[in-house]
Amino acid sequence: MHFNIADWIVRIPVILFCITIHEYAHGRVAYALGDPTAKMAGRLTLNPFHHIDPLGAIMLFLFNFGWAKPVPVDPRYFKNIKRDTMLMAAAGPGANFLAALIVGLLIRHLLFASKLYQLVLLYLLFMNIGLALFNLIPIPPLDGSHILENLLSYDMSIKYQKIGKYGLMILFFIVLLDNFAGTQILTSILLYPMLWIAKLFAGKNLIWLMHNLR
Repeated sequence: MHFNIADWIVRIPVILFCITIHEYAHGRVAYALGDPTAKMAGRLTLNPFHHIDPLGAIMLFLFNFGWAKPVPVDPRYFKNIKRDTMLMAAAGPGANFLAALIVGLLIRHLLFASKLYQLVLLYLLFMNIGLALFNLIPIPPLDGSHILENLLSYDMSIKYQKIGKYGLMILFFIVLLDNFAGTQILTSILLYPMLWIAKLFAGKNLIWLMHNLR
């Protein structure tokens, strides 16, 4: 697929949409589980400008891997801290997967001839899947780390938290290596699952769509 100015114009609102539903889902599930912190902080909103983390948005825009400003959560409100923390953490990727599924169904059954429409669908599909999978990597501060931490025993979780202090540095290092040294660490981890899930959601039309937009 060739990237031109139209591609970049499409990418910006798509990125904003993906990170917004991701963070909104975290806050909404936390609120449903008894934690009003996100609501009181004004984060229980679909306004994308309340969720943007400048650095994470730049990373997502340039490298297709990034993050939004984390929704504030206070686990002390949860009745079952381990279970509810995992549910809250999984809600963001879950929202992205759900959005990707809906887009996949549109590609299967409602694929209009408009190139712009097709480009929007393709970006929505892959960016939602990519954001979900990236955030499920168990490296702090990504959502997968909160899930893994609460699956571990108490002693193991304490050790994991200590390692987690370096999580953001590790992520930066991996992304930089991938993009400037060609190590393709993230690509090796995420590319095949992304393609498999995209084809599962969108069906045979996905191949035609990708070929048509080259």
